[in-house]
Amino acid sequence: MSPTTPASALTIAGSDSGGGAGIQADLKAFAAHRVHGLSAIAALTAQNTRGVTAVHVPPVAFLRAQLDACFDDFDIHAVKLGMLANAEVIHTVADVLEQRRPAHVVLDPVMVATSGARLLEDSALQAMRERLIPLATLITPNTPEAELLVGRAIGSADQAEHAAAALLEMGAGAVLLKGGHLHEGNRVIDRYFDGVSSEEFIHARLPLDAHGTGCTLASAIAAQLCNGLSLANACEAGIDYVARGLQQGYAPGRSEVRVLDHFGAAPHA
Repeated sequence: MSPTTPASALTIAGSDSGGGAGIQADLKAFAAHRVHGLSAIAALTAQNTRGVTAVHVPPVAFLRAQLDACFDDFDIHAVKLGMLANAEVIHTVADVLEQRRPAHVVLDPVMVATSGARLLEDSALQAMRERLIPLATLITPNTPEAELLVGRAIGSADQAEHAAAALLEMGAGAVLLKGGHLHEGNRVIDRYFDGVSSEEFIHARLPLDAHGTGCTLASAIAAQLCNGLSLANACEAGIDYVARGLQQGYAPGRSEVRVLDHFGAAPHA
């Protein structure tokens, strides 16, 4: 890699035909952070701002071919994991990560779309716990996703802390528990835990429905890790990026749901 060549980050996730989430959002976030974006498509969705109407999972042999093509040619600094729809896909991805050992793995455990559509098969939940979480530098669940992973309700700050501790015990290097689904007044509190330190990142709750925020956040964090930030600082920078993108976001479809403005959110050079 020459001094002028940007670092490379790989997203392994689902494609969003509406362009607001998934692979499409990941690549936009990588580009905004001046990181070269690679992609391996683990699922195809028929999706727009109103919801997900169909999901197709390509054969895992083709997913493996995409992954090998990326790792064989590029120096991959970080991998972002998104929608991995079933256990077979999860095991395939875990096999490759165990073999290739990228420096950073940011796991966004996508299970349920904002619209409510279930994006992860029940049989895949244990595979995620056993194979992917121990490989993750960072896991970025929202409250419903964390509840599924730890098997109990989260309705308070104390319960959020206990859930984060349980995820660390599963082998995650660190946890960023997103607070958008936890009702704490007019604030959103994202909580970071790494087993040694903890931090809270607080932003005002915006009165809008948004699409693709989780995908974008995990990708922005992965990009900031590529750019040399520490894990906690990458989380803070990624959260700030999403907050700016939401404030300047727009509704591209016929619903009121907004997507992020990646150009307006782009970090300063």
